Amino acid sequence: MEATVILPILKKKLAFLSGGKDRRSGLILTIPLSSDQTSLEELSTTLDYLLSIPSEKCKARGFTVIVDGRKSQWNTVKTVVLMLQNVIPAEVSLVCVVKPDEFWDKKVTHFCFWKEKDRLGFEVILVSANKLTRYIEPCQLTDDFGGSLDYDHSDWLNKRLIFEKFTKESTSLLDELSVINESDKSTSTNKDKSADSVLLPSFDPETVLQTGHELLSELQQRRFNGSEGPAWCPMEEELLAQPQVIKLLDSLREQYTRYQELCRQRNKRTQLDEIHTKVMQVVTWLQGPGSELLKTQQEIGDSMRAAQALQQKHEEIESQHSEWFAVYVELNQQIATLLSIGEEEDVAELKALQQQLSDVCYRQATQLEGRQNVLQAAQGFHSTSQELSQQLDSLLGMLCADVAPADGASIQQNLKLLEEKLQSVEAGLASLRQKGTMVMELMCNQPSWPLEEAGSPAEEQQNNVQHIQAVMEEMQLRKQRCEDMVDVRRLKMLQMVQLFKCEEDSLQAVQWLGELLDALLKTHIRLGDDAQETRNMLDKHRKFVEVAQSTYDYGRQLLQATVVLCQSLRCTTRSSGDTLPRLNRVWKQFSVSSEERQQRLELALEFHTAAENVLQQECVDMESLDDLDSSGKTLLDRLTMPVIFPDGSEQYFGSPTEAASAAEVIRERLLLVEERRLQLGITMTTSQ
Repeated sequence: MEATVILPILKKKLAFLSGGKDRRSGLILTIPLSSDQTSLEELSTTLDYLLSIPSEKCKARGFTVIVDGRKSQWNTVKTVVLMLQNVIPAEVSLVCVVKPDEFWDKKVTHFCFWKEKDRLGFEVILVSANKLTRYIEPCQLTDDFGGSLDYDHSDWLNKRLIFEKFTKESTSLLDELSVINESDKSTSTNKDKSADSVLLPSFDPETVLQTGHELLSELQQRRFNGSEGPAWCPMEEELLAQPQVIKLLDSLREQYTRYQELCRQRNKRTQLDEIHTKVMQVVTWLQGPGSELLKTQQEIGDSMRAAQALQQKHEEIESQHSEWFAVYVELNQQIATLLSIGEEEDVAELKALQQQLSDVCYRQATQLEGRQNVLQAAQGFHSTSQELSQQLDSLLGMLCADVAPADGASIQQNLKLLEEKLQSVEAGLASLRQKGTMVMELMCNQPSWPLEEAGSPAEEQQNNVQHIQAVMEEMQLRKQRCEDMVDVRRLKMLQMVQLFKCEEDSLQAVQWLGELLDALLKTHIRLGDDAQETRNMLDKHRKFVEVAQSTYDYGRQLLQATVVLCQSLRCTTRSSGDTLPRLNRVWKQFSVSSEERQQRLELALEFHTAAENVLQQECVDMESLDDLDSSGKTLLDRLTMPVIFPDGSEQYFGSPTEAASAAEVIRERLLLVEERRLQLGITMTTSQ
């Protein structure tokens, strides 16, 4: 009888084996009667199931049955006790009827179980719950009777279900594994029989073993430590058949080990066949279509676009190879795993397959990498060639364009840009040579094909080398032509820079000369307070004139240089025709003004010298005083006169106020002369 069949009845807990034992080591069977009417048929079924669990040895020690009648009627209790003689008469040693404290006292006198002992076959005693410990130790009683024994009916029922499920599955699995293992012997002797005919068991052995181990672990861990007496196991082998679980696990492990070995051997044979087939597939493709694809790809292209198209084609070839290389990696790992655990008879075959596979894949990968390096280098060469060609076109366009003389700064900027473009061309050509050499070296160093697979790539490689050399020579010639044109353009631009510089400097000379003229007319007004100061001012004036003369001469030289440069550049001068008249006009104005200034200073020096002599002498004649007075007045008249330029225009030295201030010193000297004249007249009158 299985628990799953009567599971609804067992859940009602009409009777249970708590695991407790009486003092004779007999199991305690508890029948907890309820206030509801108990179905005797269901109770009988429950008892039949519970009595099928313990071993015969355990049954021989007898049972102590506790009939809990505290919540039931006396008639029900009596019926259950009488029923025990039909269900388990031989196994029952003692029946303890737990009665209410005072409810049955009168009725008990009408029925004494001790008188029925011979007929029942076991002793029946009426006892209250608190006196049940006289017959059974407290540690063997559940808490319903004041004991300390833990019992969980739901947990016990779950364990029974697991146990029965494990027993059923393991027994069936053992039979199946035994049949499978025995069938392997006939398969191993019959070589023609397919190794794929391996039977699969109905249950997963790993799952069944795990269930058994968990069940056994649970049974072994259930321990109870009572308050009295030694520790003991309430769920021992008589209840849940630990030995049966252990025996089933041992048998199952043995058969499963044989089954695993059987599967391992068959898997190994199947795996070896699969590996050999896959290795041959990889080798055949790489040595056949794969090699043909690579041998037909030897060009490097004649432009960047062509090189990119070849690179795209190569990537497609690499993609096809990658799929086979992935198979190679997987096969290599599988072979390495088999070598680490393989038998001696398989090692030689596996190593041979591994070596053959590695040689072919390595050679093909080397060819792919070499081709990839060549294509990348070719792309770099074509890219540099394209950039260099664009740089040369830009430089040539700049050289062919007319130079419009705007100003010296723009010419300098254009000259700098021209030099930078030439340097970029030189750097690009050097990079092109370097990359071209790299491409040729890579092509020469490409891994060679075996003689039986080699085609005729030498002619294609020679064409590639000739193309690279032709491109480099063409770029060199174009660069040389541009350099020659740059030399001519550089000279012309330098002359233009010099022309603009001369024109700017000549205009600067005109400006400087004009500033000197302006300073002469506006600030060179004073004539000095005495002869010495006037003499110093005259010396400074001569130096001032020398500076102006050098400025004028410098401007004339610059204008002459512009004429020469314009003739060399074959262009008309833009500023010398206008600047030279301006320079001459300013210089003439300066010359007239400086000459007038010098004459005034000379007259002032003559006047101050004569005045100082006359005023310092003790004896002065009237004629000297008259001459001095005449000289002073002449100087004063000169100060009031403007400077007349060659074009007829007039310009005064300073403002009227400044001119009057300069004349004040002369007038003061004339007053002194007049005083001296009066003194001389008085003296002469007195002497007469």
